[in-house]
Amino acid sequence: MLKKIFYLIAVTLSLPAISFGQIVVNSAQSPTDIVQNVLLGNGIVATNITYNGAVTSANVAQTNVTTFTNSNATFPFTSGVLLTTGAGTGAAGPNNSTSFTQAGTQDVSIDPDLNSIANGSVTNGVFLEFDFVPSGDTVSFNYIFGSDEYPEFSPSTFNDAFGFFLSGPGITGPYQNSAVNLAVLPGTTTPVTINNVGDASNTNYYVPNDNGLAYGNSIQYDGTTTMLTAISQVQCGETYHIKLAICNVGDQSYDSGVFIEANSFGSSVVQVAVTTVSGDSTVVEGCSDANFVFTRPADQLTDTLIINYTIVGDAIVGTDYPPMANPITFLPGEDTIVLNFAPIQDNLNEGPEFITITVFTITECGDTIATQGTIYILDRPNISINENDPTALCANDSIQMTAVASGGFAPYTYSWSNGQSGSPAFGAVSINGPIEYIVTATDQCGFQMTDTVTITLNQTLAIDSMFQFPATACNPTGAVTGFASGFSGTPVYNWVGPGANSPNSINASVFQNLSPGWYYFTVTDNVCIVNDSILLTQDQAPVANFSPSVSSGCTPLTVTFTNNSQNSTNYAWDFGNGQTANVNDLSSQTQTYTANSIVRLIASANGCSDTSFVNIAIAVCGCTDPTAINYDPNAQIDNGSCLYPIPTVEIPNVFTPDGDGNKANETYFLTTTNALNIEFTIFNRWGDIVFTGSGINPSPAWDGKANGNDVTEGVYFIQYKISGYNNQVLEGHGFLHLLRK
Repeated sequence: MLKKIFYLIAVTLSLPAISFGQIVVNSAQSPTDIVQNVLLGNGIVATNITYNGAVTSANVAQTNVTTFTNSNATFPFTSGVLLTTGAGTGAAGPNNSTSFTQAGTQDVSIDPDLNSIANGSVTNGVFLEFDFVPSGDTVSFNYIFGSDEYPEFSPSTFNDAFGFFLSGPGITGPYQNSAVNLAVLPGTTTPVTINNVGDASNTNYYVPNDNGLAYGNSIQYDGTTTMLTAISQVQCGETYHIKLAICNVGDQSYDSGVFIEANSFGSSVVQVAVTTVSGDSTVVEGCSDANFVFTRPADQLTDTLIINYTIVGDAIVGTDYPPMANPITFLPGEDTIVLNFAPIQDNLNEGPEFITITVFTITECGDTIATQGTIYILDRPNISINENDPTALCANDSIQMTAVASGGFAPYTYSWSNGQSGSPAFGAVSINGPIEYIVTATDQCGFQMTDTVTITLNQTLAIDSMFQFPATACNPTGAVTGFASGFSGTPVYNWVGPGANSPNSINASVFQNLSPGWYYFTVTDNVCIVNDSILLTQDQAPVANFSPSVSSGCTPLTVTFTNNSQNSTNYAWDFGNGQTANVNDLSSQTQTYTANSIVRLIASANGCSDTSFVNIAIAVCGCTDPTAINYDPNAQIDNGSCLYPIPTVEIPNVFTPDGDGNKANETYFLTTTNALNIEFTIFNRWGDIVFTGSGINPSPAWDGKANGNDVTEGVYFIQYKISGYNNQVLEGHGFLHLLRK
């Protein structure tokens, strides 16, 4: 089935925002005003409004039939009607109690409908009822039931209950006047109560809110149902009666309440949500836009629904705002359509423009319901900045600058050319004259305005110059001085510096008898304070240093001393050999030594001195080798004068190794003097080596054998090498006769 329905829609801006506030409960309106102004939506006309059976005037407030508003996006309803067992204010968050109770004052124990679903002893509560005529064939509204009975008493005998009891033409049910209860689980006849919905039963319809986690502490109750819809078929144009009721069961403790969404009590009419950032009907070019939220009744979800609307006004589509879809179409199963209205920033000062949107709804009864709304489009604002322009009498790194913007959309942010943000900010000024800082104010829409804050320095006090007189290396005799001008009144001087000789302050322009380091000078007059600093240096200390050309040697020893001293003007020599010298330059000095001496140099300047020492060692020189013929036992240093004897050798020419037992002439050897080593080789007449040997103590000797066998008699050739002292070598050769008897 295709339904074409025309609607008038009042459209305003809707910008979703996440908030963590609590619901706000208001008990200022009477039940009559609550029904007419908050509960009812399109397609319903209500009469005969009563509260617990009594007719109330428009100015009578009741504490357990109230209204609420909500800015916390985690809770589904932004506003609506609240029915509670205790005072409505007890439903507001945060969730800081597991047993919150505000004892009710209304006794509803005599209500047979509540007693029939409570399954226990009904105590206090409230019921609100009225007659109404629907324009369509369906009536519906959205609700959430919550309680502090959750979760401890679900299920229990404390079965807090509520009901929406509808009676009228075509309605047949078990309650008074053949009414039916619309507060039932979807698709069932099971009443929504503490026992029927919780963490132990029908959990898919239960929302635990322990510690306020589910709803961001927006409500007090420890648990709620999900958002449910009360819906029933009706006959358009006929009169029906509904009773909205809630009660405590078993006691008056642990509050319960039912939230009904504002303007959701309607009859087959598309609902349109209208909100703006500003809270009124205005949007701003280039800043805010609007969402038009169309919601159709649940009984129409299976059909395709087409909505046409008309727009009139001096705002031009395509110039002042983009085209919007028209008509809009609900597809089967789709219950909400959102259209965005975003005014275009054209940078023209046109004054306020508007559009009026009109939608006509033709109901099942054949009635035409027309609604309309107007949106005003404002130009970008003209932001102005009110700023200060401070004058400073003293250079300062922290001079307060303020800027206050207006004319735009608060709040504002401020950025400054020196990198700071916010207002106030702080600027610096160091030299006389003006210095400018640029401030940019930005409102929440991003619109900006720039202005200048001028800081003017008008300072006369100044430190003109500073001087230092270096300290000596030996004593704290330095001084510093500062000169200032431009006083207002009598100046006060202050010096601060390092060291034990520096007081915390001294009221004088000269500070003396100082050690080296940084000194800080401050001058204060009646209006300003200035400061400067100076480094007090120190004359470098004398450093005595010299080096000898040679530090030891044989007597007599001539030594030249090279003066390497620094930072000195006078030099006093003590050469340690009875000679002294006083000079004022770095000239070298030469002396002769016959005995060990200690040489001293004193270098001085500006009353300070330093001393350096060098040892000169003198020794007796001669031959220190005991094997030399001129060995000197008193010599300490060998001067290379040692003399050594020449080696000699005697070569026997007859050798008789006859083995006669007298051991005379049984071996052949060389007789030498002054020899350190003897080497000789014996050859036979054919040039074969029959013996070779070397050494001393014992010296080599031949036994007349070769390879263990006696050689034959005959003439043999000998070649020798005698090594003596001081690398002397004696070489030669000869013959010998070997005879055997």
